[in-house]
Amino acid sequence: MEVVITALGPDNAGLADPIIHYLTGQGARIAEIQMYDHDEEQLFAMLCRADFDPQRTGYQEIREAMRQIGEVKQLAIRVWSAEARQGPPRLAVCATYVSHTPRAILESVRNGRIAAEVPVLISNRKKLRPLAEEYGVEFRLIGDDEGRADDAAMVATLDEFDIDYVVLARYMRVLPASTCWQFAGGRIINLHHGLLPGFPGFRPYHDAHAVRMLTYGATCHFIIPELDAGNQIINQRTFSVEPGTPLNQIIAQGETENEPICLAEGVRRVVDREVQLHFHRVIARKPSA
Repeated sequence: MEVVITALGPDNAGLADPIIHYLTGQGARIAEIQMYDHDEEQLFAMLCRADFDPQRTGYQEIREAMRQIGEVKQLAIRVWSAEARQGPPRLAVCATYVSHTPRAILESVRNGRIAAEVPVLISNRKKLRPLAEEYGVEFRLIGDDEGRADDAAMVATLDEFDIDYVVLARYMRVLPASTCWQFAGGRIINLHHGLLPGFPGFRPYHDAHAVRMLTYGATCHFIIPELDAGNQIINQRTFSVEPGTPLNQIIAQGETENEPICLAEGVRRVVDREVQLHFHRVIARKPSA
């Protein structure tokens, strides 16, 4: 049983020791471990991926042990395993204004292309509430009147709905590093409306148009704290235009046609466990025996 453990909290000595000692004491095989000490923020973050023998150590036992360590060490520790989930994976869809991409996920779940369920749509704006109601999904507004997101409220919502994967379907806010660490290990999936690594940032259509590109695209990738780093690509999809095509027409085609297909296929690959994130790079999973 593969288990991902993340820990986040105030920097101090010996924070990783009890976690590692527990894993080795249970005979777990540590497949990945990363630790970060952010001196300027006095923040400690850790990611550990380990394989347990479920006949020896149960999932709930692991969670309880990590809860106790978190209390003693003042760490926010999360334990997650796709293999321990009873039932389909649970997705939280996060979006702001554009409806085509979140709709693509909701529709793909409804028609069975993505073998998951979506219990909640999270947004920093009110615009997409009707979309959530259309698909019978809980809508959670975590933004103020100016659209500033309450990141703590987002994390609380993800915990409340017991979310496996966070899908950023044109959610136009940057997640803070603390949220990225807590759901690290390939649990946050983002749709970037440009081709990475060539066109990062917030205006990739404009940037590509400015250099007279005739091919545009979208990128579905795992999120790590380094914004649009480019090494975490799950899926990319492109479309070509004729010379002189107006920018607004290019954007419309990208938003309504290309981006939704790109994101839905990327999420399907993750949910079906065809790919995973390992040491911040996407790798193909080995087929089950």
